[in-house]
Amino acid sequence: MMAEFDQIPETALEWAEQDCGAALATVVQTWGSAPRPVGSQLAISGDGQIMGSVSGGCVEGAVVVEAQEAIEDGRPRILEFGVSDDEAFAVGLACGGTIRVMVEPLGIGDGPAPELIRALVDRRKRRQPAALLTNTKTWERRLTDGADIPDDPLGAEIRARMAADRSGFAPAPDDGWFIAIHNAPLRMVVVGAVHIAQALLPMARLAGYDPFLIDPRETFAAAARFPDESISQDWPDEALRALAPDSRTAVVTLSHDPKIDDPAIIETLNSTAFYLGCLGSKKTHAKRLDRLRAVGLDEEALARIHAPVGLSIGAKSPAEIAISIMAEITQTLRGTN
Repeated sequence: MMAEFDQIPETALEWAEQDCGAALATVVQTWGSAPRPVGSQLAISGDGQIMGSVSGGCVEGAVVVEAQEAIEDGRPRILEFGVSDDEAFAVGLACGGTIRVMVEPLGIGDGPAPELIRALVDRRKRRQPAALLTNTKTWERRLTDGADIPDDPLGAEIRARMAADRSGFAPAPDDGWFIAIHNAPLRMVVVGAVHIAQALLPMARLAGYDPFLIDPRETFAAAARFPDESISQDWPDEALRALAPDSRTAVVTLSHDPKIDDPAIIETLNSTAFYLGCLGSKKTHAKRLDRLRAVGLDEEALARIHAPVGLSIGAKSPAEIAISIMAEITQTLRGTN
């Protein structure tokens, strides 16, 4: 399930369709040590409800006031705020900065039409990448899923930002196009309810992943060992088939049992998962590769496996191994390896 902060367009659309009015506030630029990154959003209803954050609390009050006015007059606006050192320190930053926030009333005046937000929400629900373009000079808007991006400088910028998962303005400032990236939420599937998994799942959540645990062994995959986690006791290939790993999914196999790990590996290699890491020594992995070759997997597919799993940082304890795994997944996601 997506975290609350990932449900902002959905919440704003729901409020707009309830006829109480709604506005979306989006961080579009930052300088210095801004509290929230570009692309962060806050939904505001006409009756004063809010969800999300554009500053961690520094300027939310002023943004809500402007949003209420936007709902009344139907005019989008760009706001600029300076965050003092004292305000920044209160939300955990070392120093202050400046942020620009775009406030748009939904379905009113020059604000985005509900149909546009509904299309965005539908793509998000289907885990399809989307970029919502807003021209902050003309308030023209476009929605693309990547397949219909034009082959021009703006299209190249959209593709680059989708790949980097980073919202922001297109390079030509005179054009005024802000590109809001809505990639599917990150997921991590862990196969094998072992001690490493007990440390890895909370780390994954802190890093922005929606974790999911698979282990057909009831004793291992007990709720008491993994409280509040999503757990499947189906066989890994069946569970993964239902989850349909995509390019925003990482898979880690930890059971050390070929009967459990191998079906998960095969299913993952038949998907577009961006990461597959497998626990085991180099000797264990060599045997694993022989088994996978025997069932028809080619060298190109096998080269996608990260094994032994995790960055080589000398990790010993389950928590340290989990850190190394999380680091390698991050390295792979961000394309720095």
